[in-house]
Amino acid sequence: MKFFATLFNLWVFASKNAIRNRLRSLLTLLGVIAGMFLYTTIETVQTSLHYATVTNAKDNTLIVYRENRFCPSTSRLPEHYQNEIAKIDGVKSVHPMQIVVNNCGTSLDVVVFRGIHYKYIHDQSHKVALLHGSFDEWTRRIDGALIGKNLARRRNLKVGDKFDAAGITVEVSAIIETEDESQNNNIAFVHLGFLQQVSKIGLGIVTQFNVKVANPSDIENIAQAIDDRFSTDTEPTSTQPEKAFFASTALELIEMIRFTRWIGLACVVAVIGLVANSVLISVRGKITEYAILKTLGYSNLSISWLILAESIFLSLMGGGLGVSLACGFLHFQGVSLGNEGLILAFIPTIEVIVIALTVALVLGIISGLYPAWEGSKKSIVMNLKSS
Repeated sequence: MKFFATLFNLWVFASKNAIRNRLRSLLTLLGVIAGMFLYTTIETVQTSLHYATVTNAKDNTLIVYRENRFCPSTSRLPEHYQNEIAKIDGVKSVHPMQIVVNNCGTSLDVVVFRGIHYKYIHDQSHKVALLHGSFDEWTRRIDGALIGKNLARRRNLKVGDKFDAAGITVEVSAIIETEDESQNNNIAFVHLGFLQQVSKIGLGIVTQFNVKVANPSDIENIAQAIDDRFSTDTEPTSTQPEKAFFASTALELIEMIRFTRWIGLACVVAVIGLVANSVLISVRGKITEYAILKTLGYSNLSISWLILAESIFLSLMGGGLGVSLACGFLHFQGVSLGNEGLILAFIPTIEVIVIALTVALVLGIISGLYPAWEGSKKSIVMNLKSS
């Protein structure tokens, strides 16, 4: 108990030392906030990419695409394939989709229209939360659209507004949110027949089929069975698990995101240097104070802990603020990247927050080690002479 009380007193003393030097501490905090803001954003991007591309044992969704095609505008499959796919053993449900995008390249402002049957929304109803408007209004209007909340925020849309992109005009019937499929929050769902006609693709032609399998362990066998069934047709297919499809299609996007890890590493190095320099300057300016503390009975270890606590205080304070700002920015701005009709949404998770705060703590410890050693190594006489 006495040990924790001592640590608490050292922490209070260290925080007062930081507050006494307001300008130095403020500038240090601003640097740490900027570094940890960028680090948290990059870590969120990396984590989102991992969840979007790495398959696990619970994944049960297949994407049936036109073989040797990538951009949605080049993938065209007969809608009647749906009946053939549904007959394959292990297939739970099949949903045809027509996809139209305003930009097939990598962009921060990609608008994706997904043409679907009402049955798809009905099957996903347990995952879809209605924020504004009504599903009934969408079913009544042939040009109605269900808009993901992030797309609605980005384009400043509300229920009843007309919305135009990629040469397609729709009316917002409802604004929706999906928790476990974040990319749907950046998509506009419209009626399949309507999208087929206005995009001039023609009725009976779709971009892809989303297939749910009954047993996730059979997903690879079912994918092979689907491709074998249409291998001799005029429109052969390429079937992959949803996350593997994302990984193989958005290669340009993935390579760009992986490069950002180096920027995150640079942020970590910058924060270490910034905090260490600030604490070292503080230590060298308080030589006399440390001599007096030693005279009062403080040991070298206590002095070291005092200096280390100041380093941790600055790092955790700046880190906490930087992490909070990054999470707030990503949450309210709904930042996402699109590529070839696929949307990667950057959503901070508890895992990312814990990692970032742990990194801030570790950086505080590393930054304070050398200043703590330098501040405690000299004797009382040497400290007084240095002053």
